[in-house]
Amino acid sequence: MSEPATLEIISDNISEDEVIFPPGDILSDEPPLESDLHRDQIDLLIRILKLWWRERQDFYASGNLTIYYSPNQKKSEYFRGPDFFVVLGTPKKDRKSWVVWQEEGKYPNLIVEILSSSTTAVDKGLKKQVYQDTFRTPDYFWFDPVTMELQGFHLVDGKYQEIQVTTDGRLWSQQLELYLGVYEGKLRFFTTENQLILSSEELTEQERLRAQQAEERAERAEQEIARLREALRIQGIDLENI
Repeated sequence: MSEPATLEIISDNISEDEVIFPPGDILSDEPPLESDLHRDQIDLLIRILKLWWRERQDFYASGNLTIYYSPNQKKSEYFRGPDFFVVLGTPKKDRKSWVVWQEEGKYPNLIVEILSSSTTAVDKGLKKQVYQDTFRTPDYFWFDPVTMELQGFHLVDGKYQEIQVTTDGRLWSQQLELYLGVYEGKLRFFTTENQLILSSEELTEQERLRAQQAEERAERAEQEIARLREALRIQGIDLENI
């Protein structure tokens, strides 16, 4: 679809919500997150996936960002703000919002909603219906950071079917080709080999521990060499003369 020309004059009788906005001019309009717990969880998913896919240039991952999907290209007609979503096959770049009619009609390939007391009913009801029937999002998950409830669905013949949990308590995402599971109270990604995908902070800590362990091994080796030298000296053996 060709993009509409920028409007130079707007009639006083036309509200902002009725204007067809030019590309990139629609800002996200999501309310503040309910708690630090929700914000940290969403941020963690975004950061880890971007780090894991750092060599890829064909995806967009974001969260608490408005998705506008009005068939009439109106800002206020149809919109949703998933807590976390991923769109595949799209340029990797920053956006102010996700505007379906400006993104080749693409909807998210995966959505995760972080449940709360005020959103649970909508996330499990209305939003699930919208993601199934309108978005046609293949993978939909919800996670409760308080109760640790995790459930997922995959679109089969136009209807969501529940994803079966593994023996490790994880759910497979066909779209990401990764498992989702709970680790230390957080929703995390796992590889096909069930390895936890680390955050940048965890990778840094892992390298620090490796360096520390290597230093400790070197120190123990030096102490052992010194002990052997002393034992040989006591026996009258001078290594320098051998």
